[in-house]
Amino acid sequence: MGVALPLLDHYICSMSREPVNHLPALIPAERLPAVTDQATERFGLVGASAAMREVYRKIELYAPSDAAVIVTGETGTGKELVARALHAQGPRHSGPFVAVNCSAIAAELLESELFGHEKGAFTGAHQTHRGRFERAHGGTIFLDEVGDMPLPAQAKLLRVLEEGRVERVGAERAVPVDVRVVGATNVPLERAVHEGRFRADLYHRLAVLRIALPPLRQRPEDIPLLVEHFLRLFRRKYARPVERLTPEAMALLDAYLWPGNVRELRNVLERVFVETHAEVIGARAFREWVRERQDFTPGEWGPEPAPSAAAVAPPWPLPGAPPEPPPF
Repeated sequence: MGVALPLLDHYICSMSREPVNHLPALIPAERLPAVTDQATERFGLVGASAAMREVYRKIELYAPSDAAVIVTGETGTGKELVARALHAQGPRHSGPFVAVNCSAIAAELLESELFGHEKGAFTGAHQTHRGRFERAHGGTIFLDEVGDMPLPAQAKLLRVLEEGRVERVGAERAVPVDVRVVGATNVPLERAVHEGRFRADLYHRLAVLRIALPPLRQRPEDIPLLVEHFLRLFRRKYARPVERLTPEAMALLDAYLWPGNVRELRNVLERVFVETHAEVIGARAFREWVRERQDFTPGEWGPEPAPSAAAVAPPWPLPGAPPEPPPF
């Protein structure tokens, strides 16, 4: 069953008769930060809000250090961009940057992928394999979704962090490695420690420095900057002169809560960019996307979701819903 949202229905009806002059400009022009492009786009990230300025400050502060960093934030907020910025701005910038998604590799293969294996160590090991830590020697290893790492691999990772050496599966001696570790998680590691899914000693080794990326719904003043940034990218990519969004289209994006964050914004903008054959994108171009968001998840959106419901914000704010607390 689709989601019956009065506000969502209001937008769908509005887009059938563009221009939608009665839609409010939810972020007035005078509230937008008067900053230069250099201040709004840094380290591959875009934004001039106070939350993003704090992220930029921490990147500059932490980059020269060799201490481990944990980057927290919801899916699509740009955690790997932060990790790459820490690498590029630090003394290891000339070394390799190796990224590993710990949740995308089967548990039985993760140790071999991270730490390597010797020829004949197990069935199918037909040759020696250098793990990601060895390949990151002299640079940075980025452990994405580190909170999903199985406990046996966590124990081996802890030993690598303590000793600076990796032991390939089936090897008789350890190999020295010199890497900086940056981890990322979209769930609080403290909760995982409390639930016994993450080792407390490893947590203390990894969470020396922390950078928290805000969800897009908590920095709505950055949406126009992101829209301008992505339109500029798509103009180059598709060689087409789509210049801007109408105020009604921008108001529609401002009202959305963006559970997929910046990645979702980029994807929907690329979609309407490809579908638009004019220099200006209007609210009507988003009509199909809005209708799809009615069926984003089963059940009803509400400020107090059922325990079995996905822990994401509703696509559009419900009337009278209280403001949400920060996720971290």
